[in-house]
Parts: sequence; C-alpha cells; structure tokens
Amino acid sequence: MRTTIVFTLILGLIFLSCNQSRSTTKAIIEQTENLQQVDNSKDKEEIQNLIRQVLNWGWSGSTNIILKPALTDSSNSIYIGFDLNELESNLDKLRATGFFANEFIENYNQILLTLDKKLRNHEFGEWLFNDLPPYRFANGTNPWCDCQDTPYDNPNPWDFVEITIIELNNDSAQLAWKWGLIDYDNNYNFRAVKENGKWKIAYLQEFDFDVSTLKDGL
Repeated sequence: MRTTIVFTLILGLIFLSCNQSRSTTKAIIEQTENLQQVDNSKDKEEIQNLIRQVLNWGWSGSTNIILKPALTDSSNSIYIGFDLNELESNLDKLRATGFFANEFIENYNQILLTLDKKLRNHEFGEWLFNDLPPYRFANGTNPWCDCQDTPYDNPNPWDFVEITIIELNNDSAQLAWKWGLIDYDNNYNFRAVKENGKWKIAYLQEFDFDVSTLKDGL
C-alpha cells in the first residue's frame, strides 16, 4: 500500500514537472516570437525610411550625381565613352551618402566600366550627341525609380512609398517597394544589407548589371 502511494506521488511530481516544463517552453517560444516581430517591425521601418531617402536623393538628379558622365569626340557629335575621373567622383558621392552598400557602389562602377569598354570598342554602333543611349542602363527613365514622373503632386512624393518584405534575416533583406495610397500595381525590387549595424541598399532592379550592359532593344 505504502509503495503504491509513493509511486503515485512520484508520477504526480513527474506530471507536474512536465506540465511546468511545457508551460515554460511555450512561454519562451512566445517571447521569442514577440521579440522577432518587434525586430522585424523595426527593420522594416528602417529600410522603408532608407529607400524613401534614396529615391528622394536620386530624383534630385544632376544636383547630386551625373550617372552617365559621357565623353564626346573632338567635334562634339558622337559619344565615345565615359569620363572615368568623373566616375571616381561619383563613387565618392555614393559613399558619402551613407545609403549604399559596397556591393551597390562596386556594381555601379562595373556597369560604367563595362559600358565604357563597349562604347570604345564600337560594340553598340554610333551614339550620336543628344540621342538616347544605345544600351539599357538609365535609358529613357530615371533608374532610381524606373519612372519619368511621380504619381503625387506633393513636395515630397517619396513619403508615400511603402515596402513589402519578401525575405528578411539578421543582415540581409529581399524587398519590393511601390507607391502607397493609390491603385498602382508596379513593384520595384531591391535588396538591403547591414554594414556596421546599419541597413544600406545593395541592389536596385534598374541597376542590374546583366540587364544594364545589354544593347538597347535586345
């Protein structure tokens, strides 16, 4: 009889311990999930503010940077390549903003160097002065937003930009942005990475190397 009572008490203690363990584990999981949601919300806010700043900066155009510092021949009738000294200045300007990851800056550098080589090798044919470029990069639209205009009559239309997280981890994020508050279906893909604890732009779809260096019309 005494053995039965002792055995019953032991089983009761084990059961109670298991229930407490499960409760503790559940609480830890819930706390972790809540913290993850807070972190994701914080990251999303930071990245959304970042892309808004980048788009506003890029939209300002030549006041910030001339993306394609083209050189003409001696008669100023044909573009023959790019001013590589001006390119170096552009790289410094991109770094100075604090918006762009090293990956983005080097990708832009390689786009211009590749296009310069192709122009000098006459791979695109003649690029006449004041004509649109014979390659895809920044051809006809503003590459920062892939647009010619904004859908809002507002001093700062970029405040309406909203982002969607496609994939997010501790130090990289795959995202898309679009105009908020209106029925506008176009999404613009971009990617951000953390450098020294700060989110920076690593990729914008209109700066895709493979597409940007193609001949226009292909």
